[in-house]
Amino acid sequence: MIKSYALNEIETVVKEILPLLKSNVIRFKGEMGAGKTTLIQIICAALGVQDVVSSPTFSLINEYQDTVGESIYHFDCYRIESEDEALDFGAEEYLYSENLCLIEWAENIASLLPEDTQTIELEKTGTHTRTLTLS
Repeated sequence: MIKSYALNEIETVVKEILPLLKSNVIRFKGEMGAGKTTLIQIICAALGVQDVVSSPTFSLINEYQDTVGESIYHFDCYRIESEDEALDFGAEEYLYSENLCLIEWAENIASLLPEDTQTIELEKTGTHTRTLTLS
């Protein structure tokens, strides 16, 4: 699926892509400022997360609860320098927990990702427009 949208349409886009997510592990690709964290915030809101959703840049992972109390894990792997570092904080336990894992900068832990990981790639096409590719 490829979808171009204006930033003020992001909630509608999330409603369109949520039914297409077949994996519990979703990686988000895109340059800095492409809107990865914003998209994750809207996805979490659509799933009923009441917590403040922010990028776990320094903590590496944040945990949120959906409307039925299931955990959603939000990773930011930007600062991870090796996959061993990810193993040290227990990344595999999260990735194979069957809970939803939303991962920014997943290329830094690529070989740890399950085979069925889906990718959402964001491309900034203008000041207020993006193209989203789901694969």
